[in-house]
Amino acid sequence: MTPNDRDLLGAAERGDADAVRAAITAGANVETHDRHRRTPLLLASLGDHVAAAEALVAAGADPNAQDDRDDSAWLATGVTGSVRMMRALLPAKPDLKLTNRFGGISIIPAAERGHVEYVRALLRETDIDVDHVNRLGWTALLEAVILGDGGRAHQEIVELLLAAGADPGLPDGDGVTSLEHAERRGFTEIAGLLRAAD
Repeated sequence: MTPNDRDLLGAAERGDADAVRAAITAGANVETHDRHRRTPLLLASLGDHVAAAEALVAAGADPNAQDDRDDSAWLATGVTGSVRMMRALLPAKPDLKLTNRFGGISIIPAAERGHVEYVRALLRETDIDVDHVNRLGWTALLEAVILGDGGRAHQEIVELLLAAGADPGLPDGDGVTSLEHAERRGFTEIAGLLRAAD
């Protein structure tokens, strides 16, 4: 790794867009990575440093480069729920089918964590697969119910997913549907939404 590469990684992690551009101009490799294989774009995404990410995208940085935990800049947006970062990365044409270490795509952790505006924007602005099944046997809808708290944010996410065509009848790996999980957990409002959609 060159000194310019080290400068670029540091600037991206700090969110210093001017220093990112300066390091690139000085010859830094936009795909350089740290000891965990995190690229500058992934570091910027994890820190929600939108201006730094935009500078990296403009320089051709890859939103799909994965680190040693299978995280990428794009997948990280589903965890952070940053709509601004999601939009900053879209011009780089992220792979919407790229999976994390759990076999999930970006909408699944977003649904689990209650990132309503991110889910709304993702469904409106991309053709992400709402029924993608991860290695646990869960879709975004199932994660919103199984790992959510049943509150308003998760209710809205269930509404958004159903409106986008998510299949409420898809069961988990044990054959249990979203409705059954909602009923077991006492999520009355979500159960009502799922009954109406079935």
